[in-house]
Amino acid sequence: MITAEQIEKNWAEFRDRVNTLFPDRADKLNEMYDYFEDRIAMMPAAPIAHYHNAFPGGYIDHVLRVMDCSKLVYDTWETAEGDLSEFTMEELMFAAMHHDLGKVGFPVDNGEIYQENDSEWHIKNQGKIYKINPNNPFTMVPDLSLYLLHTFGVKMSWEEYLAIRIHDGIYADANKPYFISRTEESKLRTAMPHILHQADLMAATIEYQKYRNEKNNSVAPVTKPKKPGKTISASDVSVDDMFKDFFGEK
Repeated sequence: MITAEQIEKNWAEFRDRVNTLFPDRADKLNEMYDYFEDRIAMMPAAPIAHYHNAFPGGYIDHVLRVMDCSKLVYDTWETAEGDLSEFTMEELMFAAMHHDLGKVGFPVDNGEIYQENDSEWHIKNQGKIYKINPNNPFTMVPDLSLYLLHTFGVKMSWEEYLAIRIHDGIYADANKPYFISRTEESKLRTAMPHILHQADLMAATIEYQKYRNEKNNSVAPVTKPKKPGKTISASDVSVDDMFKDFFGEK
């Protein structure tokens, strides 16, 4: 669980990243996030307690963590001399921010995917804090993510589209042709889907660990304090400097 203050802080941070990291697309993105604000700021990242971030505000908390983890994984690939020339940092951050957008649901009244569960038995015995809205047509989350971006007129590159579409890796059978290639021509030409998948898995695992430790009243391991974040502006800095300031020095 996170506090109301943290939910508010996360939402402000999220909207700041929209304006700072994607200045050319900020107008359309803000139109979309203004439309979904009442729903998305409080929604969970998952419906079941032992999944990850199944609590109010869990979605935005997860997305921010995936963005941060994406930069960490990117740095690891760079240190290992991976080829990162096929995409930009803006593209990676865009895909990370919108990889789970479909969880917000359909752009209609009562179109949310997750609804508070009114069955105490399911909550107590199965950890199903939320239930799936039966009024929506079935959809895979990445497909709905892409549909929503299209609906609100948000343009994206092929690299962004592909990373969002297959970020679940081989956990989704439909993605296997992209990851299990039989010919050189069919291999992925960009590492971005791999990086986003690794970052999403890292973030979700950390979130589960937090849940497990809280449930078991465990003491979390001591970690080094993080450097305070920096406030950045889209003006007076290059795109490369913008991302360096945003994430700090390596």
